[in-house]
Amino acid sequence: MAYTTQRTIRLTVIAADGLYKRDVFRLPDPFAVVTVDGDQTHTTTVMKKTLNPYWNESFEVNVTNKSILAVQIFDQKKFKKKDQGFLGTVNIQMGDVFDVNNGGDEMLTTELKKSGANDVVVQGKLILNISSNISNQSINNQSISNRALQAVATSHQRTPSVISAISSNAGSSVNRNSMQPSPMALSPSQPNGATAPAPIAMPNTAPNGRQLSPYEDQNGPLPPNWERRVDMLGRTYYVDHNNRTTTWTRPSLNASTPERSQELSNQTEMERRQHNSRALPEERSGGSSPLPGASNTSLPDPAANSSQPAVATTAPGVAPISLNSTTAGSGPLPAGWEQRLTPEGRPYYVDHNTRATTWVDPRRQQYVRMSDPRNATSQVSVHQQPVSQLGALPSGWEMRLTNTARVYFVDHNTKTTTWDDPRLPSSLDQNVPQYKRDFRRKLIYFRSQPALRPVPGQCHIKVRRSHIFEDAYHEIMRQSPTDLKKRLMIKFEGEDGLDYGGLSREFFFLLSHEMFNPFYCLFEYSAHDNYTLQINPHSSINSEHLNYFKFIGRVVGLAIFHRRLLDAFFIVSFYKMILKKKVTLADLESVDADVYRNLNWLLDDETGAETLDTTFSTNDERFGEIVTIDLKENGQNIEVTEENKREYVDLMTEWRITRRFEEQFKAFAEGFHQLIPQELVTVFDERELELLMGGISEIDCDDWKKHTDYRGYTEQDEVVQWFWKCIRSWDSEKKARLLQFTTGTSRIPVNGFKDLQGSDGPRRFTIEKAGEIGQLPKSHTCFNRIDLPPYKSYDVLVQKLTMAVEETVGFGQE
Repeated sequence: MAYTTQRTIRLTVIAADGLYKRDVFRLPDPFAVVTVDGDQTHTTTVMKKTLNPYWNESFEVNVTNKSILAVQIFDQKKFKKKDQGFLGTVNIQMGDVFDVNNGGDEMLTTELKKSGANDVVVQGKLILNISSNISNQSINNQSISNRALQAVATSHQRTPSVISAISSNAGSSVNRNSMQPSPMALSPSQPNGATAPAPIAMPNTAPNGRQLSPYEDQNGPLPPNWERRVDMLGRTYYVDHNNRTTTWTRPSLNASTPERSQELSNQTEMERRQHNSRALPEERSGGSSPLPGASNTSLPDPAANSSQPAVATTAPGVAPISLNSTTAGSGPLPAGWEQRLTPEGRPYYVDHNTRATTWVDPRRQQYVRMSDPRNATSQVSVHQQPVSQLGALPSGWEMRLTNTARVYFVDHNTKTTTWDDPRLPSSLDQNVPQYKRDFRRKLIYFRSQPALRPVPGQCHIKVRRSHIFEDAYHEIMRQSPTDLKKRLMIKFEGEDGLDYGGLSREFFFLLSHEMFNPFYCLFEYSAHDNYTLQINPHSSINSEHLNYFKFIGRVVGLAIFHRRLLDAFFIVSFYKMILKKKVTLADLESVDADVYRNLNWLLDDETGAETLDTTFSTNDERFGEIVTIDLKENGQNIEVTEENKREYVDLMTEWRITRRFEEQFKAFAEGFHQLIPQELVTVFDERELELLMGGISEIDCDDWKKHTDYRGYTEQDEVVQWFWKCIRSWDSEKKARLLQFTTGTSRIPVNGFKDLQGSDGPRRFTIEKAGEIGQLPKSHTCFNRIDLPPYKSYDVLVQKLTMAVEETVGFGQE
């Protein structure tokens, strides 16, 4: 191949598809810069506010087989900024397209790439045409438009706006210096193979203004299994799904002949036999079944546009419903959802609520046909609902309905039917990045939410160090939640200085020591230790206690909003209450260890209920007076038996953990949610919420190891040495999670691990040899103990310990 021959070619920059959106509130104004061998430069016009620009602009350039064609996309509004609003580039060597000596004409759809000096996220495709035929430009441009439309329609991402832009220009595509009309782009064939003359496009609305369905036109309904479609030039043609042909001529109602009916019947019977290879549940049992062809859905036509959705008619004379069609969603993502990008720049979506990931934007909407099964004559209705895990059906699949409006799916590739939606995560999200618990990523997502952005202005708070609790109460409660979201300006009375963050950090540190001090009777130390806190059920001794709890809720919310930490840690159930998660018997241990042990004994002992001789009630001491509380209506008169003891345990647990503090916690939550919306904080689990409020403290592994006891192991055993090797390799967050897993909190006593507390007093951290080698480690938070099976290798220990600590909140704990 000779590389020195130079030739003039035409490079047409047609369109870009699915550019990356860098700004939340605006779309880019893209334009393209064409450079050939670094010295021939051309620029397209700027397209306003779009991620799918359509230019269709041609440039004549001189090239050899060695020439490099570079096309870069920029955002015109940011062109003078540091990154010039860079949106992607493609680099093509001319010899890879065609031999310049021989000439050619190629349509290229190429993925946009990053530039060597730019690490910004890039996505989307660029559609180009390169041709050595530079004569008769208007006809060339029309041909290019038609082929561009086909290229986009068959590409991985079918962007409607790009197709629409090319289609709208395909019938009148012109060069900037030419106004000649374009030739015909599509010619549906007659059944006999002859080409029909181009028809006149028919309107899509009836004379009364009603939108026409694909199964009717202005002359009325089409024959059964006929469909009206419109080509890219807006011309109407008809699809016969009976024999899979297309025609310009409108079919008459007598197109459905007895012979045709028999043919359809034979076809249905043949399909039924083929589908029986994987019959639906009703078919296997011999009951009524959704036989292929028995529903009112139309079969997809392989010979026609494959992107057309399956359509189901609701009833005779009623317009069909597009069951598979979806529409793109807009606006903010649902609560707890986050958009991320793969290393290749492909967006995917994280659902922190269910700890799952998906490729599909949860804002997409799908039309679903629904009817009331209790009323046979009820009208069928169409509902538009979000489909966080649904998108277009895979190629060759079709959605149908039984006569009771139950959805099932037909796989025309394998001639089978199934109730299972092929778009569910097992198949749809096969290659999506898997969900991983990542506190730091969650924190970034949490702090990026609009509700947590500071309000312009300043919030001045002046306090005395000697009266910080009282002064802070009056200062914070007198201001509105909006004012508290302004920049905090803390001033200690009698001290000069400006608050650039240091004073506010000190303010929250000192205030948390005071307001959580048990002296005020608002909080008390847990039954587990003397450094984790719980609400004092007898706080009503202070007549203003509910106002103080609302104030404390505001302070906690204020600290989170302004990214400050509190020097206070709570029992696990308190964090679960903030997250509105159900409490369990295991949570009771830190509230009342004796009651926890008694309830466990009741569940384990087969005659415990008879021995206990109690009712669905409990006694509570209130300032020296014993009060009887019903756990359920008329509980004092309902005996606890072996049959209902589980209900008794659940109700007792709920009362001891939540109902005793119901008023106090309600006041706390009111103040807290004035600054932190409930739907945002639920992205965290209870362990992560502790880290959010109190921070991640540095853990001294040497001190930890020095004050550890062993049962069944010695410090020299290989498994124990692997354990400490693993812990030392972990970062601070993982160490904190292990401490939470084994002791119930990430808080370390002031004097270190030697003062670690258990439910029955001082209790050192303990590693016990227990469990099978295939099991996960197990924790006993009341004894600060971890049961570690005798694993056979270091890698297995790391895998099992990581899974127990990070992936199983509450799993394997006692």
